[in-house]
Amino acid sequence: MAGEMAQATKYPLSMRVLHWLRAVIILGLIWSGWYMTSLPEDTPMATFDLFYPNHKQFGVLVWLLALVHLAIRWSNRATLPHEPEALKPWEKTLSHAVHRLIMLLTVLIPLLGYSMSASFTQSDGVPFFFFGELPEILPKNDNAFEIFQALHKYSAYALLTLVALHAAGAIRHRILDKGGETDALPRML
Repeated sequence: MAGEMAQATKYPLSMRVLHWLRAVIILGLIWSGWYMTSLPEDTPMATFDLFYPNHKQFGVLVWLLALVHLAIRWSNRATLPHEPEALKPWEKTLSHAVHRLIMLLTVLIPLLGYSMSASFTQSDGVPFFFFGELPEILPKNDNAFEIFQALHKYSAYALLTLVALHAAGAIRHRILDKGGETDALPRML
Protein backbone atom coordinates (compact mmCIF):
# COMPACT_ATOMS: atom_id res chain seq x y z
CA MET A 1 0.00 0.00 0.00
CA ALA A 2 1.35 3.45 -0.92
CA GLY A 3 2.45 5.59 2.00
CA GLU A 4 2.83 2.61 4.31
CA MET A 5 6.20 2.36 6.06
CA ALA A 6 8.36 -0.68 5.34
CA GLN A 7 8.60 -3.29 8.07
CA ALA A 8 12.03 -3.81 9.58
CA THR A 9 13.64 -7.23 9.84
CA LYS A 10 15.34 -6.26 13.13
CA TYR A 11 14.27 -4.19 16.06
CA PRO A 12 15.94 -0.77 16.29
CA LEU A 13 19.38 -0.87 17.91
CA SER A 14 18.10 1.10 20.90
CA MET A 15 15.42 -1.53 21.59
CA ARG A 16 17.88 -4.40 21.17
CA VAL A 17 20.36 -2.82 23.58
CA LEU A 18 17.59 -2.09 26.11
CA HIS A 19 16.24 -5.65 25.79
CA TRP A 20 19.56 -7.28 26.68
CA LEU A 21 20.53 -4.69 29.28
CA ARG A 22 17.20 -5.10 31.07
CA ALA A 23 17.50 -8.89 30.87
CA VAL A 24 20.90 -8.86 32.59
CA ILE A 25 19.81 -6.37 35.24
CA ILE A 26 16.52 -8.15 35.96
CA LEU A 27 18.21 -11.54 36.36
CA GLY A 28 20.80 -9.90 38.63
CA LEU A 29 18.05 -8.28 40.69
CA ILE A 30 16.19 -11.55 41.13
CA TRP A 31 19.39 -13.33 42.16
CA SER A 32 20.40 -10.54 44.56
CA GLY A 33 16.87 -10.44 46.01
CA TRP A 34 17.03 -14.16 46.77
CA TYR A 35 20.54 -13.90 48.14
CA MET A 36 20.12 -10.85 50.35
CA THR A 37 16.82 -11.99 51.86
CA SER A 38 18.34 -15.35 52.77
CA LEU A 39 21.31 -13.85 54.62
CA PRO A 40 21.41 -14.83 58.31
CA GLU A 41 20.90 -12.12 60.93
CA ASP A 42 24.57 -12.32 62.02
CA THR A 43 25.82 -11.36 58.54
CA PRO A 44 28.20 -8.37 58.71
CA MET A 45 26.37 -5.09 58.16
CA ALA A 46 28.71 -4.27 55.25
CA THR A 47 27.11 -7.11 53.26
CA PHE A 48 23.62 -5.73 53.86
CA ASP A 49 24.92 -2.24 53.02
CA LEU A 50 26.18 -3.58 49.70
CA PHE A 51 23.13 -5.54 48.60
CA TYR A 52 20.06 -3.59 49.74
CA PRO A 53 20.91 -0.11 48.37
CA ASN A 54 22.18 -1.58 45.09
CA HIS A 55 19.10 -3.76 44.71
CA LYS A 56 16.94 -0.66 45.19
CA GLN A 57 18.82 1.60 42.78
CA PHE A 58 19.09 -1.02 40.05
CA GLY A 59 15.35 -1.62 40.53
CA VAL A 60 14.72 2.07 39.88
CA LEU A 61 17.00 1.84 36.84
CA VAL A 62 14.99 -1.12 35.45
CA TRP A 63 11.81 0.91 35.92
CA LEU A 64 13.27 3.88 34.02
CA LEU A 65 14.61 1.61 31.26
CA ALA A 66 11.16 0.02 30.92
CA LEU A 67 9.61 3.46 30.43
CA VAL A 68 12.27 4.36 27.85
CA HIS A 69 11.68 1.02 26.08
CA LEU A 70 7.93 1.68 25.93
CA ALA A 71 8.51 5.18 24.54
CA ILE A 72 10.90 3.90 21.86
CA ARG A 73 8.52 1.06 21.00
CA TRP A 74 5.64 3.53 20.66
CA SER A 75 7.62 5.91 18.47
CA ASN A 76 8.77 3.06 16.18
CA ARG A 77 5.50 1.09 16.20
CA ALA A 78 4.88 1.51 12.45
CA THR A 79 8.23 0.01 11.43
CA LEU A 80 8.81 -2.75 13.99
CA PRO A 81 9.23 -6.29 12.67
CA HIS A 82 5.90 -7.92 11.97
CA GLU A 83 4.62 -10.93 13.83
CA PRO A 84 5.57 -14.12 11.97
CA GLU A 85 2.60 -15.43 9.99
CA ALA A 86 3.84 -19.00 10.49
CA LEU A 87 3.07 -18.91 14.22
CA LYS A 88 0.10 -20.98 15.27
CA PRO A 89 -2.79 -19.03 16.84
CA TRP A 90 -1.97 -20.33 20.33
CA GLU A 91 1.67 -19.29 19.86
CA LYS A 92 0.62 -15.77 18.86
CA THR A 93 -1.67 -15.51 21.89
CA LEU A 94 0.99 -16.86 24.25
CA SER A 95 3.69 -14.61 22.76
CA HIS A 96 1.53 -11.50 23.11
CA ALA A 97 0.55 -12.38 26.67
CA VAL A 98 4.12 -13.14 27.76
CA HIS A 99 5.55 -9.95 26.22
CA ARG A 100 2.83 -7.74 27.69
CA LEU A 101 3.09 -9.33 31.13
CA ILE A 102 6.89 -8.97 31.13
CA MET A 103 6.55 -5.27 30.31
CA LEU A 104 3.81 -4.80 32.91
CA LEU A 105 5.89 -6.50 35.60
CA THR A 106 9.07 -4.57 34.73
CA VAL A 107 7.09 -1.41 35.46
CA LEU A 108 5.11 -2.77 38.42
CA ILE A 109 7.76 -4.67 40.41
CA PRO A 110 10.05 -1.66 40.96
CA LEU A 111 7.02 0.38 42.05
CA LEU A 112 6.13 -2.35 44.54
CA GLY A 113 9.74 -2.39 45.77
CA TYR A 114 9.70 1.37 46.17
CA SER A 115 6.38 1.15 48.03
CA MET A 116 7.78 -1.58 50.25
CA SER A 117 10.83 0.47 51.16
CA ALA A 118 8.97 3.77 51.51
CA SER A 119 6.31 2.31 53.83
CA PHE A 120 8.75 0.41 56.10
CA THR A 121 9.14 2.23 59.41
CA GLN A 122 12.85 1.39 59.59
CA SER A 123 13.60 2.17 55.95
CA ASP A 124 16.93 3.68 55.08
CA GLY A 125 15.46 5.23 51.92
CA VAL A 126 15.62 4.47 48.22
CA PRO A 127 18.91 5.66 46.71
CA PHE A 128 19.44 6.27 43.02
CA PHE A 129 23.14 6.29 42.19
CA PHE A 130 24.59 9.82 42.17
CA PHE A 131 21.21 11.55 42.35
CA GLY A 132 20.63 10.97 46.04
CA GLU A 133 17.57 9.39 47.56
CA LEU A 134 14.10 9.36 46.09
CA PRO A 135 11.46 11.08 48.18
CA GLU A 136 9.38 8.65 50.23
CA ILE A 137 5.81 9.70 49.51
CA LEU A 138 4.03 6.86 51.32
CA PRO A 139 3.18 6.94 55.01
CA LYS A 140 5.21 4.64 57.25
CA ASN A 141 3.11 1.56 57.93
CA ASP A 142 4.58 -1.87 58.60
CA ASN A 143 1.31 -3.61 57.71
CA ALA A 144 1.40 -1.97 54.28
CA PHE A 145 5.09 -2.88 54.06
CA GLU A 146 4.24 -6.58 54.51
CA ILE A 147 1.65 -6.42 51.73
CA PHE A 148 4.05 -4.63 49.36
CA GLN A 149 6.79 -7.09 50.31
CA ALA A 150 4.63 -10.10 49.39
CA LEU A 151 3.46 -8.49 46.15
CA HIS A 152 7.06 -7.56 45.22
CA LYS A 153 8.33 -11.06 45.95
CA TYR A 154 5.61 -13.01 44.15
CA SER A 155 5.60 -10.63 41.19
CA ALA A 156 9.35 -11.24 40.85
CA TYR A 157 8.70 -15.00 40.81
CA ALA A 158 6.07 -14.45 38.13
CA LEU A 159 8.51 -12.33 36.11
CA LEU A 160 11.19 -15.00 36.36
CA THR A 161 8.68 -17.60 35.14
CA LEU A 162 7.72 -15.38 32.20
CA VAL A 163 11.36 -14.69 31.32
CA ALA A 164 12.03 -18.44 31.34
CA LEU A 165 9.00 -19.00 29.09
CA HIS A 166 10.14 -16.18 26.78
CA ALA A 167 13.66 -17.66 26.54
CA ALA A 168 12.29 -21.18 26.04
CA GLY A 169 10.13 -19.95 23.16
CA ALA A 170 13.07 -18.17 21.52
CA ILE A 171 15.28 -21.25 21.93
CA ARG A 172 12.54 -23.57 20.63
CA HIS A 173 12.04 -21.51 17.49
CA ARG A 174 15.80 -21.11 17.06
CA ILE A 175 16.28 -24.89 17.12
CA LEU A 176 13.22 -25.86 15.08
CA ASP A 177 13.23 -23.02 12.57
CA LYS A 178 16.76 -21.62 12.44
CA GLY A 179 16.78 -18.85 9.88
CA GLY A 180 13.05 -19.27 9.23
CA GLU A 181 10.25 -16.83 9.81
CA THR A 182 9.56 -17.88 13.42
CA ASP A 183 13.25 -17.70 14.42
CA ALA A 184 12.94 -14.43 16.31
CA LEU A 185 16.45 -14.37 17.78
CA PRO A 186 18.13 -12.61 14.81
CA ARG A 187 15.64 -9.74 15.21
CA MET A 188 17.04 -9.07 18.71
CA LEU A 189 20.76 -9.49 17.90
